[in-house]
Amino acid sequence: MYLRPIATWDDVRRLGLSLPQTSETLDRGNPQWKVKDKLFVWVRPLHKSDLDALGPEAPTGEILGARTEHEGAKFALIEEQPEIYFTTPHFKGYPAVLVRLDLISVEELEELIVDAWLVRAPKRIADAYLESATRWPPDTAQ
Repeated sequence: MYLRPIATWDDVRRLGLSLPQTSETLDRGNPQWKVKDKLFVWVRPLHKSDLDALGPEAPTGEILGARTEHEGAKFALIEEQPEIYFTTPHFKGYPAVLVRLDLISVEELEELIVDAWLVRAPKRIADAYLESATRWPPDTAQ
């Protein structure tokens, strides 16, 4: 059986910073990645209120927060792969999903990060990225 590589924080950093106009900052000592000062993925340790809400099912590994297009997209991810994606009452009404980093593949992580970036990137930058991503061979003159 072929196992896909599991994602790490190095993968999050590499993938996040590979996108145009992205920066890494710290919030309370935790890395977060922004496009033009808009947060799109971040390290999200579970707080006491999260642990209380999740009870004994609370994950113990590393947790990534990621913006989604809307709450419907968040709940679709959770329904499709509840072993990887979840939420807490803290995120009620907020378009973001929590991710068990130790269970997501690098390929799935890349898709999640690009989608989160596209949601937060200015339209002009996102459109240029999408245009260059669909061109083959890629335009390396940028």
